[in-house]
Amino acid sequence: MTVRVAVRAVDAGWLAEVTVAGPPLTKHVVRVSRAERERYGGADVGDLVRRSFAFLLAREPNTSILPEFTLTTVERYFPDFAREFPR
Repeated sequence: MTVRVAVRAVDAGWLAEVTVAGPPLTKHVVRVSRAERERYGGADVGDLVRRSFAFLLAREPNTSILPEFTLTTVERYFPDFAREFPR
């Protein structure tokens, strides 16, 4: 599946608009705080979100991914998520 990510800075961190070209095509919004960026390795936010989607898509179909979430939300559902991102 192709994952397209557009990131923009917002007051509390970043907002990533993600499109997953299925089928079916799905759209998602990921909010990344400065603290989350550091917690999950401090990488480029776009790369961090792409890697997060690779993690999610390896475990569930794009239609099961929440339409809007934070990276902390992913870790709540998948406790092993943080291990994928070195600090």
